[in-house]
Amino acid sequence: MNSGQAGRGAAKDQVLEHDFDGIREYDNRLPNWWLFILYASIVFALGYWLFYHTVHAGRLPVARYEYEMGRAAEAQLAKASAGGLTEQSLLLMAQVPARVAEGQALFSQYCVVCHGAQGQGVVGPNLTDGAWIHGGRPLEIHKTVTDGVPAKGMAAWGRQLGPKRVEAVVSYVLTLRGTNAPGKGPEGAAVGAKPEQDAAAAPAATGAAPAPPAAGGNRP
Repeated sequence: MNSGQAGRGAAKDQVLEHDFDGIREYDNRLPNWWLFILYASIVFALGYWLFYHTVHAGRLPVARYEYEMGRAAEAQLAKASAGGLTEQSLLLMAQVPARVAEGQALFSQYCVVCHGAQGQGVVGPNLTDGAWIHGGRPLEIHKTVTDGVPAKGMAAWGRQLGPKRVEAVVSYVLTLRGTNAPGKGPEGAAVGAKPEQDAAAAPAATGAAPAPPAAGGNRP
């Protein structure tokens, strides 16, 4: 087959009739590889939307990151709890979403009357600033919740809630530190470190592995 015969068998360019300033427009069929990429992208986007946003069968990247950070915190918490309740174990609880969610539910049930829905203080002190009347270290907060402060009208919640639920409440209260919700002014002595700074420092003092950074879904 000579070049002339090959030219006669090839598809000719289709040019539309209209023109603009001497510029003409082709009306050729798109290449198969281009069409394949287009249709494959549409199918992938539809599947992605159904899988992640409709039936919620998988975790989006941020949710997957928070899930993995929660698992890492739970693993470290299990090791830290083996030696009993410590500052480090309470700080790690504040990084476990399930513990914080449980503590938030208990706080909403028992504590909002005195401390407000955001911990901003009503009758009781503001829990979101840097000042603490009876100590702002995790074990000090745990003792206050457990034993109460009869002189200030705070009940001893340890007898009513039990150890595990007290720990959950404390883990939630630790997430309130440093949020500075508008409310009552500071009362008591200042405690400068935020929970995530404490969490980074506590393992170094005990020789344990550093705690993972707090996930975004942990803070209420």
